[in-house]
Amino acid sequence: MQNFPLVSVICLSYNHEAYVVEALNSVLNQTYPNIELLIADDCSYDKSVTIIQNWLKHHPKVHFIANKENIGNNKTFNKLAKIAKGDYIIDLAADDILLPDCIEKQVTTFQNSSFKKLGIVYGNLTEIDENGNFIENYYTKEDHPESGDIYKMVIGRTTKICSVSSMMKKSVLEKLDFYDEDLAYEDLDLWIRISRDFEFEYIPEVLTKKRVISNSLSSHFLFKNNSRTKKLNTSTLKILIKAYQLNKSKVEHKALLGRIRFEMYKFIKARNLKLLFKLLVLEIKVRLKSI
Repeated sequence: MQNFPLVSVICLSYNHEAYVVEALNSVLNQTYPNIELLIADDCSYDKSVTIIQNWLKHHPKVHFIANKENIGNNKTFNKLAKIAKGDYIIDLAADDILLPDCIEKQVTTFQNSSFKKLGIVYGNLTEIDENGNFIENYYTKEDHPESGDIYKMVIGRTTKICSVSSMMKKSVLEKLDFYDEDLAYEDLDLWIRISRDFEFEYIPEVLTKKRVISNSLSSHFLFKNNSRTKKLNTSTLKILIKAYQLNKSKVEHKALLGRIRFEMYKFIKARNLKLLFKLLVLEIKVRLKSI
């Protein structure tokens, strides 16, 4: 590879004292030579900040901010993304790991792609437990991750984008005004907004390791009736309304119906009746547009 555009890796830590050093070292151990590392801690109540500060003694050029109050993943990411200097950006959780050739393969894919409006590249990953033991790969042989214009797939029920192994163009993030800070999570909303105007390309290789821990966001999405689940489901409703507004055809509205009905099941199991009613109203609107 003759051209080495700068890649900014934004590592977000929140109570990741047991894993953050491994995540940071995985960035330093990349085969790709031109990387900017930015770290943020979102007011952890464990020893994450102290551990990061000790690590920084050996890596003083790395940029680090420690939030004095917890402001959430989206706002924290945006703070760093807006000052990042790279042409490409990776959002790395401090409990996940980049494999050594991850960034090299992602940049190579961007540079060699035939897609003219490529906004994101993404690959496969290996899920590991809290002790680093193998669980499974995210995509199996039965999965067929898509490339190109994937908007209809993203808004449909079958969405399975591997966000942990993705790299984004910073210019695309800037055009979309970065992550939506009113949401409790970022990935589905981002994929919908990016795929509306830009293309994706899948890299058929394992690029990262994702740690599955008991207090992760995904563990709160199903069948729980608590404040955190309510915030997540409220965000999901907002995202689906956005998708409805972005849709341009009956085919896209039909695809969105599948996603709405899938989320409706989760709303019922979580007993979010007010949100369920709002989702039912949206379902009627989308169904009428799909006819």
